[in-house]
This record gives sequence, C-alpha cells and structure tokens, in this order.
Amino acid sequence: MKAAFSPWRRMLTIAAAIVLPLHAGLAEAAGPCFRGINLSGAEFGNPGGEIFKDYAYPSEETIGYFRKKGMNIVRLPFLWERLQPELGQALNDDELQRIKDTVTLLRKYKMSVILDPHNYAQYKKAQVGTPPVTTLAFADFWTRLAVEFADQEDVIFGLMNEPYDIASDKWLSAANAAIRGIRAVGAGNLILVPGTKWTGAHSWQSDGPGGPNGTIMLGVKDPRRNYAYEVHQYFDSDSSGTHEECSGNENARKAIVSMSDWARKHGTRVLLGEFGVSQAPECVAGLKAVLDTMQENGDVWLGWTYWVAGDWWPQTEPLNVQPHDGHERKQITVLEAAAKAPAPAEDACRTRGR
Repeated sequence: MKAAFSPWRRMLTIAAAIVLPLHAGLAEAAGPCFRGINLSGAEFGNPGGEIFKDYAYPSEETIGYFRKKGMNIVRLPFLWERLQPELGQALNDDELQRIKDTVTLLRKYKMSVILDPHNYAQYKKAQVGTPPVTTLAFADFWTRLAVEFADQEDVIFGLMNEPYDIASDKWLSAANAAIRGIRAVGAGNLILVPGTKWTGAHSWQSDGPGGPNGTIMLGVKDPRRNYAYEVHQYFDSDSSGTHEECSGNENARKAIVSMSDWARKHGTRVLLGEFGVSQAPECVAGLKAVLDTMQENGDVWLGWTYWVAGDWWPQTEPLNVQPHDGHERKQITVLEAAAKAPAPAEDACRTRGR
C-alpha cells in the first residue's frame, strides 16, 4: 500500500532528485537533507533464522528515541537470502511483511528508510555476476522488491551493502541491471549506488580490479536520473571500523573533502551510509569534524546514516549508540547536534537538483 500523500513526502521526492548541478544560493549552505542512523538487527543470524530469536527488526521505542534526537532517516539492513529464499522466485511473504511493518512504523515518526540488502554483493556466499547469482538474478530481486514499494518517495533503494572482492566494471553491470529492473516496473524511487572495495570514500579514486570507482561508477545509467552514490568511511587506522582507535580521523575528514570535490565536479550527489567511532574523546572530536565537513558541503551531501544502533546491540560494541538502562552514549551528543543543525527548508529541498 502506498503512503498517503503529504507535504513531507513531496519534500522527500524532490530532495531525491539529485543528479544535476545545483543552483547557487542559501540552500547549498544548509547541509544534508537526510540525517540518520543504521538500525541493525534484521541482517543478524543465518538465512532462515527465527524472528526475535536469531534476528530482529527495530522496536518503536528505538525508532522514537532517534527521532527525538532529530534524525529523519533509517538505513535498514536485512538479508537478501531471507527475503528471497530462492533466486528468481517470489519474495518470502512473512519477511516482506516485516519490512513493510517497519516502513509503516518509521512513517509514523516521519522518517524515511533506506532498504539495505546487507550482503556484500553475495548470495549464499556466491558473488553477484557468478552463476547461479547472475546479474539477471540480482536484477530479478530488485524488480520484485521495487514493485512492493514503487513510488513511495520516503522509501529509498540501497542497491547493496559494501560490495567487495568484485571488479568495479562487473559490479557496475550488475548495478545497472538492477536499476533497469527497478525502472521497468515504474518505480521512480531514489536509488543509492555503492562502489566496490567496501565502497570506501577514502579509496573511491584508487585503482583496483576493473578500475577506480571514481571513474567506472560514472557509468551508472538511470533513465529517471534519480540516484546518488553511497560511500562508507571509518576512522581507524585501516578505515575498516573494526578497531576502537581513531588514528584515521584526519584521513576520514580528507576523504569527505575529496568526495565532495568529486561529486561537485561530476554534478552528482553522495550519501555517507556508514561511519562510526568509539566513545573516546579524540574519536568523538573526529566524528564532529566529519559531520561539520558534510554540513559545509551540503550542496553535494544528500545525507548520512551513522553506524550503528539497534535493540540487540550490546554496550560492549564501541561504535554502538543504542542507549542502555537510560544511559546515553557519548557519540550521541555530536550526532544530535548535527541532526538538528541548519537544514534545507522544505521548499529548498524540493528544488535540490532540479
């Protein structure tokens, strides 16, 4: 069922039109339209696991908490294999309904959602573009999912989480096939296109199998011209997000500046789909620097979603900002300030990219 038409949704649909250069003006300095959080949990466990035992979708309490912090979008990870147990076959009704119920709950709080198959360009450990996970199989999945959410402008299609170990030209072919399938069923939703090499902002213009993302991914073909590039960036020494330290603070900030310049040069938009730090004071300071840099380059940054939160995330996870027993994480102060920073007015968002 499509969401009721509202001024909020009008803002989102126009904000999603992103590929043409912007006109100069106040809107450019107002920062990203979307400021949000990854609510993780539905991608937990092995495919076919039991709901609320092996994996879980976000609760209303958690959604309400982050909405109060000023956030207006959630990136929602889930497993491709769980939603589509057999390639080329129908989506699982129960799992699809869980996603729909979560979208409805987010809509209640006036939050948009990025649907994120959290699969690293793999299905049952086979790489996209390799039989049986052919490019057509990937396109089939997105065609089926797009039908269910077509033209719900507060639903954004994130094609894939962090493709890796796949050549960039091979991944581009798969991404374009999925985009063709989405548009073929009449879905005009905003599409987020990642690159390869974990879609790192710091490595976006570095060479690799198939060529640099910054060159190859310019080959995205969308007849609706309604897409943005999704990049990720962490602050530790190897930009992996697997260490508590943040010796890569300055590298992360420079990566955001470099991505800003690249997007501006090519008249396109980017969204920072994952980034996160521990509670260490120097790491929180690095987080603020990156958020400030995106705010300053709001003409090209469509938005950001911090990694990570979710009802099942433990206190021991350094990057986690899920509150526990009434205690908030130190990162949340900086995130809340950025979420509530000057934002484009509704009319400004409507004209972004048009």
